[in-house]
Amino acid sequence: MSVTIVENVVYGSVLGAGLVADIAFPPRRRDVPAIISVHGGRWIRGTRFDDGKDGRPDNGVIDLGQWAAADFFAMRVDYRLVTCSPAPACFQDVMCAIRWLHAHAAQYGIDTRRIFLIGQSAGGHMVALAATLGADGFERSGGWNDAPSDFAAAIGIAGAYDLVSLDWGSGWCPPGVPWDMARAYASPLRHATANSKPLLIIHAADDPSVPVVQADTFASALGKVGARHVYRRYDGGGHLKITESIFDQCQDFIRHASTARG
Repeated sequence: MSVTIVENVVYGSVLGAGLVADIAFPPRRRDVPAIISVHGGRWIRGTRFDDGKDGRPDNGVIDLGQWAAADFFAMRVDYRLVTCSPAPACFQDVMCAIRWLHAHAAQYGIDTRRIFLIGQSAGGHMVALAATLGADGFERSGGWNDAPSDFAAAIGIAGAYDLVSLDWGSGWCPPGVPWDMARAYASPLRHATANSKPLLIIHAADDPSVPVVQADTFASALGKVGARHVYRRYDGGGHLKITESIFDQCQDFIRHASTARG
């Protein structure tokens, strides 16, 4: 049997506007792991369709069918961009998607102990922030407020981890908050603890958008506090996307993270 793909699923609502995702799931509907994919675009652009298909720009999000064929419930989300809703709205939407998934776990046969996040670029920043700052760093919005926000681990591809030193960190500008305080608070680097969720960090030394020092420093900080993490640093590759090779690395990381979680 083939996988099922469902488009335009409303996973939340803010001020009457729907938050939309596409989902896919395998024929088996019992105890399946789940993955939520968060696109990049410096929080100002990009969509859940950035999968490199049909002439679209890149593969900054997962291939839903590929992950469902690997026996995952797969979800790709759109979120509010800072050009219409200032930060932290985008991060709040990502957290809403996690709660939606918990709230619908029984319907789709999801093993809530094996929920994983993957994000590329700005998406990598947000999944790493979820892994370090956690669910209570910002007010909940979008719905499903009584549902859990827990997940097993996160994967950052070419992610940003220190907004204070990032040139395009200026896009993170919550109203009424001093810029330096806001960007420091939204930097995963500043929240690394031994209790951070396990992280896979993948970055290239020649990344022209997010300097590799971001990943170097973040991985070092995680190591110093004893947080579980894996750092894959490439000499080349530019602003990395979710390629076949990275898909394989993600699968390996998830297997080990699932085993460690018990």
